[in-house]
Amino acid sequence: MPSSVISSYHFEPSSRTLTVVFLSGMVYEYQGVPESLYDEMKAVKSKGTFLNKRVKGVYPYRKLT
Repeated sequence: MPSSVISSYHFEPSSRTLTVVFLSGMVYEYQGVPESLYDEMKAVKSKGTFLNKRVKGVYPYRKLT
């Protein structure tokens, strides 16, 4: 999963939470994300672009670090 902005990401189906670790070290948790959207994210080439277009500004989030 090479990305120019995302270091790693994880999805927790039971809480529908998408956790994203950025290369900068910041960690964000996006809440209420459907598993189908996570599946789409896994399949796309540009994770950062997908996150910006399909997740940010759509789902509530909290900054963990």
